[in-house]
Amino acid sequence: MTASRKVLNVKVGETLQQAGRRAADAMRAAAAGRSVAPYFGVSFMEVGPMLATFTPKRWELIAALREIGPVTVADLARHLGRHYKNVHADVQQLIEWMAVERGDDGRVSVPWEEIVVDLRLPERVAA
Repeated sequence: MTASRKVLNVKVGETLQQAGRRAADAMRAAAAGRSVAPYFGVSFMEVGPMLATFTPKRWELIAALREIGPVTVADLARHLGRHYKNVHADVQQLIEWMAVERGDDGRVSVPWEEIVVDLRLPERVAA
């Protein structure tokens, strides 16, 4: 990653067209020689799957990793006072959604300075 602020964008309700438009805009800017800020994001169509992925226990895990830095899953489980199996499952899920990464040494960490959750409300139907 670059020296710019490391932000993971978690979007809920973003359409495929909106994501495609953002990517196309970035590609046009790069092709024109303009600087393009790095964008890292994951999207969910609805809030339910996002809440099933980013549970309160997983937010606690993310916060703990930010505080203590790279650790083994076993050390993380001890730090959190949770069972290894459950912490391991949470870490695996968060790796899949880019919130956590595993280093070559096997330790896990949160590479982000910030995780921004953006929840789009459905369009309002005119009364």
